[in-house]
Amino acid sequence: MPPFRRDLVVIGASAGGVEVLRTIVSALPPDFPAAVLVTMHLPAGTESALARILDRAGSLPARSARHGMPIEPGTVYVAPPDRHLLTGEEVLVLTQGPTENGHRPAINATFRSAALTHGPKAVGVVLSGVLDDGAAGLRAIVDRGGVAVVQDPVDALYSGMPANALALVDTEHVVRAVELGALLDKLVRMPVEPAEVSPPAESLVLEDRIARDSVRAGVFPPGDEESGSGYTCPDCQGALTEVDPAGRYRCRIGHAWSAQALLAAHDGEFRFALQKALRALDEKAGLARKLAAQLSGRHPGGLAERYAASAREAAEAAETLRRFLLGTTDVVGEETTAP
Repeated sequence: MPPFRRDLVVIGASAGGVEVLRTIVSALPPDFPAAVLVTMHLPAGTESALARILDRAGSLPARSARHGMPIEPGTVYVAPPDRHLLTGEEVLVLTQGPTENGHRPAINATFRSAALTHGPKAVGVVLSGVLDDGAAGLRAIVDRGGVAVVQDPVDALYSGMPANALALVDTEHVVRAVELGALLDKLVRMPVEPAEVSPPAESLVLEDRIARDSVRAGVFPPGDEESGSGYTCPDCQGALTEVDPAGRYRCRIGHAWSAQALLAAHDGEFRFALQKALRALDEKAGLARKLAAQLSGRHPGGLAERYAASAREAAEAAETLRRFLLGTTDVVGEETTAP
């Protein structure tokens, strides 16, 4: 087989990623010979100006991706809110598959699809962001013969995503934002000698099918006693099955979580529960004080004193909880930072 050139660049970014994306796009030449797909974490129900920002940043046209749009070289395609951006052989695919790490669009979903449809012709790029979305997808690209590029964590505004990608994937391409554009241009122009690539893992194919159409793909198969995690999905409260020894989980509906994202989600649930408890304690203290005041004049002692004691107890508990939620609490005279 003759040498080939890489023709698809998939980029994942989150917090702190917009400026890096602008830097990359501004450095790509007008004759850039590959398509560029950008997936950035965006909240559902909003409009994204990212395509317009990138369109003005450089010489390549940037468009908000649409389902069925042809994948053309020299064009930047941006995932819209609330849709996974996936690849077909020649066209873009947008889906409302299950969220991954609480996100849709999810970087892992884009990277996995690129690994399956383009294999060694794909270049995966992980930029600034928190937690670890993109790491597993970048691993899939490398396993299928593609190339991994990671923004230097020291250079990233948020180092979580680059650092986690490097913990899972070995790559020599770890560079600063200002160097990324030139590196990508070099990688897509460089002739690549064909090499044997192992068939994709069944789990990779299944996860891609779920992202494309979770209904037709069927629910994610439940785990046995060994793979059942004992954890619950923050999105649907269903049981989570461990799908990767590195710490990745899916529920039967298909929601996917890394261990880090799951911990962060449960931390949010924990704090929300504490806030509800604080509100209940404040209300209990207020009502008990009101009842104590009403009864004290007519029936001093007895029931009035019990209500007053209940008010003091609730107020003390509320104050302890409030201090914890504000970030510090005294434990045996020591100041401890709350999680």
